[in-house]
Amino acid sequence: MKKVGLFLLLLIISIGLVGCKKDYTKGKHYVEISVKDYGKIKLELDADVAPITVANFMKLVNENFYDGTTFHRVIYGFMIQGGAAKDGNVPETIVGEFSANGHENSILHERGVISMARTSQSMDSASSQFFIVHKTSPHLDGNYAAFGKVISGMNVVDTIAKVTTMEGTDGIVAATDRPVIEYIKEVEK
Repeated sequence: MKKVGLFLLLLIISIGLVGCKKDYTKGKHYVEISVKDYGKIKLELDADVAPITVANFMKLVNENFYDGTTFHRVIYGFMIQGGAAKDGNVPETIVGEFSANGHENSILHERGVISMARTSQSMDSASSQFFIVHKTSPHLDGNYAAFGKVISGMNVVDTIAKVTTMEGTDGIVAATDRPVIEYIKEVEK
């Protein structure tokens, strides 16, 4: 009898653990970006608007993919971009969730919005790189997958945008001057 009870208890626990995997394709999710020497940025991600994008971003967060990456492209008055693979191996690409690609996305590229970077050649080329809008940029609306917004730490974005020097007109920052993302982790609201 004890063995049956123990077996049932272990079965219930294992079923519960399997059911604990979080669904990142619905609802709001929260992350914190720690930028070395700058501070922390907290974001609210909206999976109801961009479920594929949020699930992909959270998968990379949970794999610690972003730890040690940098903000490698910074344009004051426009955006700060980060999340490029450290080893050059680009993670798999995802469908671009924006109207020009046939997906409804109500998040506008206003100051503080996080969105996915992609190549100009393919609407479905986003993978790990993201950007945070420094100044409202309506020309991006409908063409990039916005998926959340900064809820605290916009001063960190402002400082990065102000003090980081780009090498050319495309915003690329010299490798030695790139703000380092210490980590991105999931946090409570």
